[in-house]
Amino acid sequence: MTLRPALLLLVASLLAGCVTTGTVDPMKTSKGRDEARDAYIQLGIGYLKQGSTERAKVPLKKALELDSSNADAHAALALVFQVEMEPKLADDHFRKAISLRSDDARLLNNYGSFLFEQQRYQESLERFTQASQDSLYPERSRVFENLGLVSLQLKQREQAKAYLERSLRLNSRQPRALMELAQLSYEDKQYVPARGYYENYLLLAPHDARSLLLGIRLAKIFEERDNAASLGLQLKRLYPGTPEYQQYLSEQ
Repeated sequence: MTLRPALLLLVASLLAGCVTTGTVDPMKTSKGRDEARDAYIQLGIGYLKQGSTERAKVPLKKALELDSSNADAHAALALVFQVEMEPKLADDHFRKAISLRSDDARLLNNYGSFLFEQQRYQESLERFTQASQDSLYPERSRVFENLGLVSLQLKQREQAKAYLERSLRLNSRQPRALMELAQLSYEDKQYVPARGYYENYLLLAPHDARSLLLGIRLAKIFEERDNAASLGLQLKRLYPGTPEYQQYLSEQ
């Protein structure tokens, strides 16, 4: 919460007109415009993080008025329009941002996630693949996780497993990758690895309908009847209307 007023003060100081020690307008200098642009971008991102997309657009628009070729401003607006369910506008700004900084793994990963959300899976795979080339990107594990998820949508099962395993090598604390590998291993009748992935998943995330169903199935494989019954009761109590519960009933 301390970020927003600090940024407002910075913007105010940059736009005040003249410095007290002279008559130079900072907005007429390259440095002054760049500082104002960056402050507007950070202010917009701050509003976006607070969930206030309408307010975020105002400073981001001002940032682009100062510098229409700024990739960060376009990327932030892309996220704003993605949240507002304006896919055409989001896509336009993602493309502009990437055209300005085509090797930015963060931008490529964010665009890939947007494309995944739009069910444009092949395009999403291409963007994630580009992002994965940056070996120094600090969120590279998530890029490989995303590659695994989109590969599953494209029915590239073995490739998905390879990506998910690569993701966990980079960061073992990723619930989604662990859950997907637990499910894939179970389907392949590799029950010991499946249980390992599943138990690690439970250390990081709460149960949902899918994890409860998989837990029941694994408990039955390892003849843990009490555990299977307990998980079944949780599934019935918490998720009675789900496909997972119907599947559970059909397997009894």
